[in-house]
Amino acid sequence: MKCLGLMSGTSMDGVDCAVIDVTPGRSTLRITLLAHRTYPYPPAIREQLLSLVRTGTVETVCRLHAAVGEVFARVAGRTIRQAKLSATDVAVIGSHGQTVWHAPKRVPVPGIGSIRSSLQIGDPSVIAERTGIMTVADFRARDLAAGGEGAPLTPYVHYHVFRSRNTSRLIVNLGGIANVTWLPKNGGLRDVVAFDVGPCNLLLDGLMRQATRGQQSIDRNGALAVRGCPQDVLVTELLRHPFFARRPPKSTGREEFGEGYIRHVRRVAARHGLSLDDTLASSCVAIARTIRQSGSWAVDEVIVGGGGVRNRGLLRAVKREFEPGHVTSMERAGVKSQALEAMAFAVLAHETIRGVPANLPWVTGAASPVVLGTVIPGRKPVVFTK
Repeated sequence: MKCLGLMSGTSMDGVDCAVIDVTPGRSTLRITLLAHRTYPYPPAIREQLLSLVRTGTVETVCRLHAAVGEVFARVAGRTIRQAKLSATDVAVIGSHGQTVWHAPKRVPVPGIGSIRSSLQIGDPSVIAERTGIMTVADFRARDLAAGGEGAPLTPYVHYHVFRSRNTSRLIVNLGGIANVTWLPKNGGLRDVVAFDVGPCNLLLDGLMRQATRGQQSIDRNGALAVRGCPQDVLVTELLRHPFFARRPPKSTGREEFGEGYIRHVRRVAARHGLSLDDTLASSCVAIARTIRQSGSWAVDEVIVGGGGVRNRGLLRAVKREFEPGHVTSMERAGVKSQALEAMAFAVLAHETIRGVPANLPWVTGAASPVVLGTVIPGRKPVVFTK
């Protein structure tokens, strides 16, 4: 079955799209990547998304829900053509959408009790209407309704892609948020351990954006972090955040580690006279240390992916925390790193239409396994001309 996945992460920098072929096996899925593209958001859309958490209104959320859906639909159409397929070849689209608020900690609501919530925008009805393809979206909601945190969901796919009979593996995603998945050798789904570790590119990009007043949004290739000198005083301060001591299940996002947190980091750095280079280098060390200290598992191999692998300072810090010879890239493990999360939501959509539960309750904290997502039927496909 050919499936398409759409994903935009915490960094809100663009949309990843992957077309895959999925074949169910006896105990795992065989997943083949057919095409992958990353498209940046139109600048005006990205700026609205970034400001939404700070100053958003209901009207803005409503409009962006439709606008992001249009962006996702166009990305899907272009990637299908790149794969030399037609819309009729694709059975289902899985769209994660764009997370604009993730509140996994229970809060009391008068008359209701305590609830958890998470909101992803990017109207799946728009995607289904424009492409003509059945679309599955809103994956987190069912797990939340079952008492879970709605995240992380990709460990289900990590298991099918990276499991090994002879090697214990730690899968590390260096995205906007860093998260880990431990796959013990010859283990089953029930043996998977996974959770969010803390901020990663969200912190590094935020430091650049605030320090340059929006003129630069990333430390390209980690050039400044490599040039800087890590300072223990800042590393220690970063590690004091209570999230790092919280026991799994746990997930987090921009709500906890957004602009306010980044301003705090910059104030601490300024108090100790640290340059931007030293602040970035210290942050890379702190990120790597939170990953290493997040668990005490037996690990034969650390497989690293996500946008952070392009940051030389961050990758160097990760290698220093682990045995350097044990750290490898997803590419060397046979998986295209930038495509993996989009592939994951294609796989999750595949499982949804098969009626297979794809949350891992021992990872998310849900009371039981559940079939994820909301299904929007397709229609006659539209051909995109641009």
